[in-house]
Amino acid sequence: MAKSSKPILWLPFAGGGLVSALITPALILVTGLLVPLGLLHLPYDKIAGFAHNPIGKLILFGVVALPAWHAAHRMRTTAHDLGLGAGIPVKLVCYGSAWLMIVISIVALLSV
Repeated sequence: MAKSSKPILWLPFAGGGLVSALITPALILVTGLLVPLGLLHLPYDKIAGFAHNPIGKLILFGVVALPAWHAAHRMRTTAHDLGLGAGIPVKLVCYGSAWLMIVISIVALLSV
């Protein structure tokens, strides 16, 4: 049986789907609904402490990077289904946008 690198590439895709399905809705509920309505109080110093902690930065990076990779792969397969092809330009646009988002998140997290 020939060795393949596909499982390594499918891991961030699957992780992104998991984060998108389970964690992102919870974050939207907490930060977009419960806190603004005053049903939940999150002190700024606690949130800032989480963002300054290396493990917190890793979690925040995962919340951004994994769904970005998942979305890039979904956009590429959608472009292929729409007849735009599966060539290098489509891959560059889709995966390039994901890499750009990942790099921006790294820079932002390192500046915190």
